[in-house]
Amino acid sequence: MLLILMGIFTATSNVFLTYENLVGNVMMNSIILLFVALAGTFPILQQSIDLSVASIVSLSGVITAMLINDFNLGLLALLLGVLAGTGVGLLNGVVFAKAKIPSFLVTLGSLSVFSGTALLMTGGYSIPFNSPGIRQIAIGNTIPQVPNLVVWGIIFYILVSLLAWKTTFGRYTYALGENERVADFSGVNVDRYKIGAFVVSGTLCGLAGVLLTARISSATPGMGEGLLLQSIAAIVMGGTALTGGVGGPHRTILGVFVIGVLTNGMNLLSIQSFIQEIILGFVVIFAVAMSMDRDKIDIVK
Repeated sequence: MLLILMGIFTATSNVFLTYENLVGNVMMNSIILLFVALAGTFPILQQSIDLSVASIVSLSGVITAMLINDFNLGLLALLLGVLAGTGVGLLNGVVFAKAKIPSFLVTLGSLSVFSGTALLMTGGYSIPFNSPGIRQIAIGNTIPQVPNLVVWGIIFYILVSLLAWKTTFGRYTYALGENERVADFSGVNVDRYKIGAFVVSGTLCGLAGVLLTARISSATPGMGEGLLLQSIAAIVMGGTALTGGVGGPHRTILGVFVIGVLTNGMNLLSIQSFIQEIILGFVVIFAVAMSMDRDKIDIVK
């Protein structure tokens, strides 16, 4: 699908296949989505889902901007912003695993809680700040011609892929998605790994919120809007099945680039934003239909 889209937009726009567009627009605008999609991949691999990813991005960004403005914490504010994401991810995981409430319901509720908290903290207004040093973390060019944001994306993509491939946490994440009951009978501490998936998700969303805040030098309570739908689309298009146990973060990047290229191409063709939303919705339905492992499903409701 990625190659087909690139072929279509190369034929219809002289700008699409330029370095400035591919790196400066497609990649730069895809990195935040990459973090959020990587975050959502782990719960989905376990046959759960985290619907609060976008609201964690907003909340972490707001906390970071307020710590910079109100307490002049500088770089420490970025670390605390990420830890805020980790904390709310832990909260999601504990409620889900220990209270035995479906992840869909837990994160649907926490989505509202985190969004409301961000609104309450800001009064609904944006929080700008002036810190060239922090902005350079996202948009500087430590490597010539390569924005730092892209470098951060590559580094964490590799780390998260290794987490899934090479660690006990990764292996048990796949095992829970394949058959949680068998994993439980085999002695796996199921609750620990369920909570761990949401901690990883919250941490990556916190990173996304911090980097987005650094990039635009401000934070708003709605800065994560749109990322939930796009991240789920990217995850399933990359090959991670909503039925769990199949795919992984190493494949999520493909879905992210499909969304990035599709959005960039539609912008170059001047397609109206609300029509873009309709097209993206159809793409999500198509991607889910193509990625579902129907052998695991007896009845669809």
